[in-house]
This record gives sequence, structure tokens and C-alpha cells, in this order.
Amino acid sequence: MLNIFTKKGQESNIKREQMHPMIMLVCIVILCALASYIIPAGTYERVYDAALDREIVDASSFTFIERNPTGIMDLLMSLTKGLQNAAGIIFFLLIVGGMFSILNATGALNVGIANLLKAFKGSYYFLIPVFMLLFGAGSALCGNFEEFLVFVPLVLACCMTLGLDSLVAVGIIFMAATAGYAGAITNPFTVGIAQQISGLELFSGMGLRVALFLSLEAASIGYIIYYANRIRKNPRLSYSYEYDRVNNIDKKIDLNAIPKLTVRQAFVIMVFAIGIGFSIAGIIIWGYYIDELSGIFLATGIVAGLVGGLNANKICEAFIKGCKDMILPCIMIGLANSAVVILQEANVLDTMLYGLSLLIAKFPKSIMAYGMFVAHELFNVVVPSGSAQASAVMPVFVPLSDANGISRQISVLSYQMGDAFTNIMAPTGGEILAALAICKVPFVKWVRFLIPLFILWWVIALAFIIIATQIGYV
Repeated sequence: MLNIFTKKGQESNIKREQMHPMIMLVCIVILCALASYIIPAGTYERVYDAALDREIVDASSFTFIERNPTGIMDLLMSLTKGLQNAAGIIFFLLIVGGMFSILNATGALNVGIANLLKAFKGSYYFLIPVFMLLFGAGSALCGNFEEFLVFVPLVLACCMTLGLDSLVAVGIIFMAATAGYAGAITNPFTVGIAQQISGLELFSGMGLRVALFLSLEAASIGYIIYYANRIRKNPRLSYSYEYDRVNNIDKKIDLNAIPKLTVRQAFVIMVFAIGIGFSIAGIIIWGYYIDELSGIFLATGIVAGLVGGLNANKICEAFIKGCKDMILPCIMIGLANSAVVILQEANVLDTMLYGLSLLIAKFPKSIMAYGMFVAHELFNVVVPSGSAQASAVMPVFVPLSDANGISRQISVLSYQMGDAFTNIMAPTGGEILAALAICKVPFVKWVRFLIPLFILWWVIALAFIIIATQIGYV
């Protein structure tokens, strides 16, 4: 009884000290609406590129147009429009939540994870690098990112069991994925599109990108292990200590009392592994994305439930419970997209891009490439989509590079890194907000945890831009 009262007291203190994450996003949406009254409206013309099968910006076509500031009804409707914009990822999350709830109802996941951790004797020195290299490679080679949300519950359970925290769980997945996205060895959504727009051979210059990927990944792994060592020695040093005690303590698995894995549970794990394997093959071979992956995970959940001995009613009940657990992440993703909707409808996004290009043009040639990287990082806050940013920004920045004697390959390098890091720093990054909501940890705690590595990433980015300039990277 005392523990119950203590937990309630802790939860009350947490609620008093930290604003709800939705409030922060609402404030950002309102600021974007106010910006529509301050930033002049402007637009670039778009032209269809048959080779890319998409519209790209005509760099010479920018014109200022009549203001279209956000009205009250525009502001109120922005949430529904944001939800519609993010419908794919939102329904993907609902299905992922439902699938994991079904798997949990069979008891297979907890028992399977417990046996895996026991096999490694509770050591994270092997698991962290292996997991992070796998997630990073998925991003660098295939452009995976939001798909990794499916692994948050599993990695969270592992981390809580190993005496780590929820921030490490999110970091293992999304710090690794961000390092991979910045390395972008053969990422079709960033380097692929950017090189095609720039008239470069597809995936040329791969050697430097491999070195970049390995450097960023090594820095990320080193930082996670350093932080993990600190909080294992003193759990109170964890930035999410109080939140995990209240919200995630039940995720911890007792390795000293592991039940025997039943035959049914073994088959459930096998079904889950086949589902993950098929989804990876689909991404690599057939170009599967959110819709196809959603279908695979829905089928995986249903089959796993039947194999695990659940009847149709139990499967439905578990699925609905999992969907309920995902409502907050879904609403937050919708709110993050609302900010983008407002800026687009007010015609200020193109003005922001035009202003950045004018600013970059004033940079000395020696630091212009790094200035382009910073500009991409800033623009990525309001346009988190890699392919959308490439279609908008590269047609503007490539002529700027040519005019100043900067190779197009260096321009692409600046873009690929600039498209990555703020994905998990800015609150407009829906995927990171969803992951934090699943772990029930505030965004400000994540930022505090991320900042040292973020600074290190920027230093590595600067080093590679200097190296690229010195070696004549083409």
C-alpha cells in the first residue's frame, strides 16, 4: 500500500514540474501562425522532373506574393490537416501498437527478451553496439527511420532490465538512425534524390560517406555507453530517473525468475521474426514503405495471437488496448505536422528558403559549404521530410555552389548531413516525439541528454566538410 501512495506522489510531483508535451507543440503551432503575419509571403514555381517523378523548385522563379496570414479558422483546422498529412505514419503507429499488445498478451516477448539478456549475462557492452550498428545501417543504406518505432517497446524493456533508462532506449534506436541518415551511404530519399537533381552519378562518392557513417556511429555508440556506465553506477544521474520509476518500472524483467519458454511462445517469436525479416526484405527488394509495412505488421500480430493461443475476442481486445496506448504519440505527430501546414498555406516556407539562400551567398567561399550545412539544418526543422527538402533546396543551392566553385558533391554532402541531425533535436520531428511518448519521457529531458552528442556530430560534420574541400571531393 505504501508503494502505491509513493508512486502516486511521485506522479503528482512530475505533473507539477513538467508541462504536457502537447502544450509545447501547441505553442509552436501558434508561433508559426504568428510568423505568417511577420514573414513576407513568397513562392517558387515548381517544375515536373520526369526522371525523379516529382516536382522540384525552379531556382530562378522566386517572387513575393500577397500575404495569406493564418486566420482563426486556419489555426483551428491545422490540427485535422496535420493529422491528414501524417495519416500514413499515424495508422502505422496504431497498427504497431496493436501488434505489440497482441504479442505481449501471449507472454512470448517478455520471456524471449529475458532469455536473450540472460544469455549475455546482463551486459550491454555487446548489445548496444550491435543494435546501434543495425539501426544505423538501415538508415544509411535504405533510408529507414520512422519504421524503427516498431522496436521502441522491445529496446525499452531491454534497457530497463539492464538497469539503464528510457533515454538510452530511444538513443540506441534514433541516435543510431540519425547517424545513419547523416552518413547516407545509399539512402535513396536523401543522397539518391539530391545527386540526381545535382546531375551526379547515383551514389557516387561513396567512400567518404562510408567513413562519415562509421565516424558518426562510433561517436554515438561511445556516448551511449559512457552515459550507460554513469547511470549504472548511480541511477539518480539518469535524466529520466523519476519518470522511469513511475512509468516504466513495470517494463523491467526479473532475470532471476525467468519462466520456461513454451512451444507456443517459441512459435510466436518465430512469427514475429519472420514478420520483421519479410518487412526488411520488402524495403530492400521491393521498395515497401508505410502501407506495405502496416499490412505486414497487422498480419504478424493476428497470426502471432492465433499461434499463441489467443481466441479472436482476445486478439481484438489486445489490439484495441495497443491502439489506445498510441493515441498520444499519434496526436503529437499530427500537431507537429500542423506547424508545417500553417507555414505552407501562408506561403512563407519558400520565403524562408529564399532568405537562407541570400544569407549563404554572403558567406566567404572557405566556409560557404559549412554555411550550407547549417542552412539545411535550420530548414529541416520546418521541412523534416528528406525527399521534400531535397526537391525544394537542392535546385536553389546547386547553382549557388557552382557560382562559388564548390563541387556539387560537397553540396550534396552538406545537404545529407543537414537533413539529419535536427530530425531528433527539433520538436517538429514527429518520430522522436512518438518514441518519447511511448516511453513517457518529456522532450526537454531528451534534449538535455542529446546536446553533448549533437555538438559532437556538428564537429564531425565540420571536419568532413573540410576534408571534402581539401581532397577535392567530386
